[in-house]
Amino acid sequence: MESNLTIEVCSCEDLERELEGLAILLHESVQQGASIGFILPHDLEDSRRFWQQQVRPALLDGQRILLVAKLAEETTEEIAGAVQLNLAMPDNQAHRAEVSKLLVHPGYRKRGIGKALMEALETAARQLGRGLLSLDTAGAEAERLYARQGFEVAGKIPDYARAALEARLEPTTFMYKQL
Repeated sequence: MESNLTIEVCSCEDLERELEGLAILLHESVQQGASIGFILPHDLEDSRRFWQQQVRPALLDGQRILLVAKLAEETTEEIAGAVQLNLAMPDNQAHRAEVSKLLVHPGYRKRGIGKALMEALETAARQLGRGLLSLDTAGAEAERLYARQGFEVAGKIPDYARAALEARLEPTTFMYKQL
């Protein structure tokens, strides 16, 4: 892990302060083809709306945790990545949580940031008494990252979602980890 990397829980107030950096992180990830629920065209305003209209209310209600990774570079701090833990589960599933939108800025990939975010997310889940994590992902690289973190494949569904960069359907892989 980068020695100048910090991972913080992001509150609603933090989200407002970090909105532009988070919007850039999401926008750049989508532009590079990340399969995270968005398709092109996708602009910065679309990214801002996502953080303000989807994430902020869930943070406010305590139904989601947002972890943000920042890299200190000389006199500035840049948002290098983020991940969310969705806690909004039915009553009979309050023992689990869903991993959502693991993002690492394309300029900071292959530096251990995704791994560090997932480790911090697992710590947060344990502290909240969540013993099972689940997620869905597309793409071999993302699947390998999760497998290295101990996630197991539950199954794959073909033609699950439209690809971000082109008009074709792609499969998704459902994975889980017992903590």
